[in-house]
Amino acid sequence: MAGKTISKLTRLRRAAGYTQASFVAALIEEAARLGVAASLSERQLRRWERETPPPLPHPGQQAVLEAMFGVPLAEMGFDVPKHRVTVAMPISDAGEVKRRTFVADAGALAAATLVPVRPGPRIGMSDITRLRSRLDGLYQTDHTAGSVPAMAQAGRIDGEITDALGAASCTSRIGRELQTMLAELHGHRAWYGYDGGRIDQGRAACMEALAAAQLVDNPVLQISVLETLVLLAIKAERAWEAASAVENAYRLATRAGAGHTVHLVIALRDANVATHAGDLSGARRALSRAVRHQGRADTDAEVPKWARFVGPFEVDYATADMYVRAEQPKQAVPFLRAAVRGIGGDLARNSASYRVKLADVLLAAGEVDEACVEMGAALDASGGIASPRLLGKIRGFQRAVARVDSIAARECGERIRETVRGGTT
Repeated sequence: MAGKTISKLTRLRRAAGYTQASFVAALIEEAARLGVAASLSERQLRRWERETPPPLPHPGQQAVLEAMFGVPLAEMGFDVPKHRVTVAMPISDAGEVKRRTFVADAGALAAATLVPVRPGPRIGMSDITRLRSRLDGLYQTDHTAGSVPAMAQAGRIDGEITDALGAASCTSRIGRELQTMLAELHGHRAWYGYDGGRIDQGRAACMEALAAAQLVDNPVLQISVLETLVLLAIKAERAWEAASAVENAYRLATRAGAGHTVHLVIALRDANVATHAGDLSGARRALSRAVRHQGRADTDAEVPKWARFVGPFEVDYATADMYVRAEQPKQAVPFLRAAVRGIGGDLARNSASYRVKLADVLLAAGEVDEACVEMGAALDASGGIASPRLLGKIRGFQRAVARVDSIAARECGERIRETVRGGTT
């Protein structure tokens, strides 16, 4: 009814985005991750939120509640005995949720338990949920609008995460989540370095991402960084580094028991390395592995967000790249056509990039009119996408088509000049 007091626990739950049912499920899942014997029913949750004072959770439930919200149990509205009062610890402290039992001068100590050891705001699960949503949103921004706006968003998120790690207090579980997100963010920046042609910056971001992923002991996250490092190393003409990154990615995938989709990404990067080196038999072997993993990818129980871009179209694109390297553009054309047809509409930047590649290969194969038609479609698809790498590909085609003496080639060149001048790409 109107004017009814909302309990502290209810406010925390709602701020974290949970309904009562979803919170019960999340608590049980978190307990399993923490290895804590704790469960909860909706009926018990309703009692916690309705009664004053609410029934005291047992120690296992307390551990999970504090891990989820990032605040001591006493701040959730419970009357907590002195021997179960939790000390808020700085993020940088290692280990699981910290708890002290007061055996001397308990009254004085209890008065100090709610004061963070390091001044600054507390970070709880609602903050993690918000930051995670923004971090995951970088994928969509990059795919649909390009790396330039995505990089600007990443800078703002980076500031929030590093401020929290440097000045806030929370449970070590929350601290680990923040460090994991920082590793992911460095991985995003590595890709933006590749897409923007800032190869040295991209490699530096890779090194930071790898170090951060190692500190949280996340092998799958390390693989995501290594697959970007392969592309950067190839651009930097460091073939040995690219090959080493592939080898380490395979090793980590085996250690982590990664699924077929992750192995598919690694196989494609393996093909990239072999193709760049002119090892066409090695490229064929890697592509054969990719085809096998692609055929079983639908059996994966879970796919990391960074690997969800991959699909049959990537295999077709890599196969076409192999034929281009072998100077057989006509053989590459059907694979590129299949890649263009197969790529999803939500991958707008890559879709436009694929079309530019197809236009390039058609031009190399002597199909000038078709190449110009395909470039026109690429320009239509690239409107509003701020991607230096895509723009570089378009300008590369512009230089190539300028050497062709035909009406279609001249008209295509003029449209590219107008588009680039207008700043639509």
